[in-house]
Amino acid sequence: MTAIKESSTIQENKLYNRSECPVIYVMDKIGGYWKPVILFHLLKGGKRYNELRKLIPTITEKMLIQNLKQLEADGIVRREAKAVVPPYVTYYLTTAGEGLRPVLYAMASWALEDQQNTKGAPAKQLKDFPA
Repeated sequence: MTAIKESSTIQENKLYNRSECPVIYVMDKIGGYWKPVILFHLLKGGKRYNELRKLIPTITEKMLIQNLKQLEADGIVRREAKAVVPPYVTYYLTTAGEGLRPVLYAMASWALEDQQNTKGAPAKQLKDFPA
């Protein structure tokens, strides 16, 4: 990944906003298009790389690898590799990742309620969310 210029105005703004609003800190960790989808699938238990690829067919290999690395660097996902050929890599949520379960559940609950209020019945139900 590209190194982040520590003295840039954007980085100063991010640091300031992160200290003022904890939600921004959370969104830095789990925000984006693919991270919530990856976390949703890992809430059900550990998944091998190819399982994640099959569960999220529209994600590119580059984006899956990049997001998994970011989640791992942030301490949300743990990568467990076995020294065999072919490589056997499994991804799990860490304790910090498991701590996001109620946050993700609250986000799903809000989304389903908002979809129902704006578009009618949503395709998914809260019972479909991993407990």
